[in-house]
This record gives sequence, C-alpha cells and structure tokens, in this order.
Amino acid sequence: MAPTLPTAPQTFQVYDVTLRDGSQQEGMQLSVNDKLRIAAYLDEFGVGFIEGGWPGSNPKDSEFFRRATSGELELRNAELVAFGMTRRVGGRAADDPLIAALRDSGARVATLVAKSHVGHVANALHTTLEENLAMLRDSVSHLRSEGMRVIIDAEHFFDGYRLDGAYALEVVRTAAEAGAEAVVLCDTNGGMLPSWMGEVVSAAVELGAPIGIHCHNDSGCAVANTLAAVEAGAMHVQGCVNGYGERTGNADIISVVANLELKYGWKVLPEGNLAEATRTAQAIAEITNVPAGPRRAYIGTSAFAHKAGLHASAIKVDPNLYQHVDPALVGNDMRMLVSDMAGRANIQIKGEQLGFDLSDRTLAAELTDRVKEKELQGYTFDAADASFELLMRAQLGQLPDVFTIKHWTTTSFADGENDADIVSEAVVKLVAQRQVQYFVGEGNGPVNALDMALRRALTPVYPAVDGYELTDYRVRILDGSSGTEASVRVLIDTTNGERTWTTVGVGTNVIEASWEALCDAYRYGLIHLLENTVEPVGARGAASPVDALA
Repeated sequence: MAPTLPTAPQTFQVYDVTLRDGSQQEGMQLSVNDKLRIAAYLDEFGVGFIEGGWPGSNPKDSEFFRRATSGELELRNAELVAFGMTRRVGGRAADDPLIAALRDSGARVATLVAKSHVGHVANALHTTLEENLAMLRDSVSHLRSEGMRVIIDAEHFFDGYRLDGAYALEVVRTAAEAGAEAVVLCDTNGGMLPSWMGEVVSAAVELGAPIGIHCHNDSGCAVANTLAAVEAGAMHVQGCVNGYGERTGNADIISVVANLELKYGWKVLPEGNLAEATRTAQAIAEITNVPAGPRRAYIGTSAFAHKAGLHASAIKVDPNLYQHVDPALVGNDMRMLVSDMAGRANIQIKGEQLGFDLSDRTLAAELTDRVKEKELQGYTFDAADASFELLMRAQLGQLPDVFTIKHWTTTSFADGENDADIVSEAVVKLVAQRQVQYFVGEGNGPVNALDMALRRALTPVYPAVDGYELTDYRVRILDGSSGTEASVRVLIDTTNGERTWTTVGVGTNVIEASWEALCDAYRYGLIHLLENTVEPVGARGAASPVDALA
C-alpha cells in the first residue's frame, strides 16, 4: 500500500545557509572569492535564497556584499540575503548601526535572528519579555518600510517552546504581524527528534504565520526533523550543502530537496536541476577543501556502491531491487565494488562499466577467484579501479606492454656531516617502445625518488607522463601485531589534469608496495592515453590496439 504523501504548499522556499552557518564549521575558512564562487554554484543549482553572511559584523562579510552587489555575482534563481539581528535593547531600529548595515548591504532580503526562549531573553539580552517583542516588531517594521523583505530566525525555538510555549508562539505572531514573510523555527541545539516535531510546528502553523524550519544535526536527525516539520506545515527549509556547519553540522540541503522531489513528488528546484546535485556538492567541497564524504546520502561516491555478490546478482536483473532511486536523478552513478565479498555478477557488471565483455561465465568466475586471491594477500580494489582494470586486462590477456621494468633500486644516505640532511636516490632501468631507458631520480624520501626516476625514464618515450601528478598517498599497516615485519598496503591517486585514478600496491615493506602502486599508476595512464582514439577492447583474444601503437 502506497504511503499518503503531503501536498505541496502553494509557496515553498529553499534557503541555503552554507556561506554563514556552514562556514562556522571547525577548520573551514572561506575567503571572499570562495564565497562568491560557492554562491554562483548555489544559484545555478536553483536554491531560492542564499544567505551571504552578516554585513557589519566583520570586514570579510561586508566586502562580500560589496562585491556581490556591484556586479561580480549575477544571480538568476536566488535572492541574496543579508543576516543580522534585531535592534539593540532600548534603542530604535532606524538608528541601530547593524540594522543600517543590512539596509546598506545591497541585498533585498534580510534575515534577523530573534530570541524566542525566555531564558535567553533574560540571561543573554538582559531585558524584559516585552522589550524583546518590541525589538522584534520595530526591526521588522523598519526594514519593511525601507523596502526590504524580512525573514525571522526564531533562535532556540524548540527549547523555548518547552520552557514557555505561549511566549515562543507570541514571538512567531509578533514577527508575522510586523511583516515577516517567514518565521523560521530554529532547533539551534540540534536536540529534537522527528516524532517531537509535529506538535510544535503545528502549533506555530495554526497561528496563520508562514513557518520555516532550521535544524542542526546534534542528534543525527537534522534532515528527518526538517521533513517532519514540512509534513507539519513548514513552507520554508534551511540547510547547508554537504551538511556543513558548527558542531555536527546543519541539515544537508541537498538531501532535503532530493527527498522532497523524489519521495514527495514536489518540484522545489527549477526543472531538471536536481540532476546537478552531485556535481554541485563536489564542486563546493573542492572550494571549501572539506570533502563531501563518500557516504553522504544521494551525492556520495558510495551512495550507490554495491559490494555484496547477492546485491550484484539482483542488480543484473533490475537495478531498482537494491537502489532506492535511480542515481542519475541526482547526477550520481551506480558503482560496483570489487572485493573478496564479490560474486561473479559484481565482476561482470564492473567489467561492463569499464568497457569489457565478461559475458563468458567461466571467464568471469576465473577473474572473480583471482580477485579474491589478491584480496586475501591484502589488496583492496574497492577504491582502486585502475589496479582492478589492469588485473582484469592481465587475466584476459589484454594487458599492453607499455613498459617493462628491468631493475630498480633506491638508497638513502646522509649528505655531508649533518645527519639531518638525508638524501634519497633511486635508479630505474626499463624498456619502453623498444628503447632502453636508464635514469636516476632524487627526492624527499625513497618513494619520491622512485617516482622521479620512473617519470624521467618514461618521459622521453611518452612525453605526456610529464603532466601526471600524484595527488594523494595513503599507507596502511595490514597486520599490526607483526610490528616492523607487517605487510603494508599503499594507495596512490594520480591525475593527468582531466581525470584521476587510484592504484594499489602490497608488499612486505612500504617501498615495495609503493613501487607496485607507482608502476600501476603510470601503466594505467599510458594505456588510456594510447587507447584514447581507439575503440574499447572487446572479448578475450582480441588484438589490443596498444600493441600496434607500441
């Protein structure tokens, strides 16, 4: 029996707070240029409001609004919002310098934070309940008279409602009567649960005021609480891309809108824009330098990744059997992971994704056994698609001989009398395109030296190698109980500027494992370089186009 879905309100607002609340995340520092770039992505994604920051509170936010409203930020879908607070105790909104900063920001919308918790009124504002309402009324009325749209964030609303529900609701009523177009109920401490939301939000909705919701994730329920509030009548949702924010973060705005569109059937973004969700999340993660996280709902690299053989067998019949939505709807892809838990179906689907024909059940079974054997030795192919492809090519007899290593060695020694000046050198001898190459490399440590030597040896034959860059290097001890005799696994990320690939190496020491991952990284890049204009490799026994090129 299909669930009863809520009906979309006539007006619904999606409001992003990444540039203010999100930037309060520990370790995140956004420049003005960063904020301008993020705002452009948010507007392209289709949110209705972008909260840019608090003009007048710090030079960076003031500069952001100056540049954003002077032509550097052209918004097509969103309204730029300036954040601030109600006027000071005992003053007049018309004379308040922070209210003036909102007026002068160039933004057409202002969001004011207001106290709705009697304890905060008494202990933070040090004023009376009546004066707090007067501050709210005066601030909203003044900005409205200046032609600005006003949204109120009712801070600590849910905790305040528990303490004195009548006063919390009076704050909502006062804001709406003064002209606020939405009164946003804030779960500032993030302690609410979804089953608690309905009663409180409904009480506010019954006042006839347009109600919004702003949830933090301290109880792990920010997205669920947001949806519960929507079902109770909220017509305005706030959140951050990738769930950024102070402490454990804010509601992930992409998860919220994806659920509204894909589960409720509402249209809250411009037509087709939800398919840009993954690209938007990853692009903003690159700017913030805070990864989106592979396990993030909808947009994470693992969101539609399948590892168990049982799952893969079902997915071959119907992908929907183990996926709650089509990944393409949010711009993501299904990924088939290869591991010791994989079955033949995993391998076949993964091979098809990489352009290989593994319809031969015997061949697929042989490759599956080989993968499980390698995993037993310590290899992992979950995140090392490039090494898996090389393994598959070798099993199929289709691994081109782009280069052959004759020998390699590396040494580290003290240079001069100062033992702190340690020098690492590596020697690599190889054959590529029937040419013998013998080069020495020097680097910061033996692995870097090996990379330099291998790069120097390959560049005369394959000049494109000079553009390859190792972007990440990760080492894991596989058996800690063995101490210094433990095996190690190394994962290396490499890019050619257009794509990035990951390779894995395993050995009894870190240099041996690193060398295997390095060789795989260059071998994979060269194979794809040479095959770039040639049809993908087909069934077992087919001639490799790289053989002809080599």
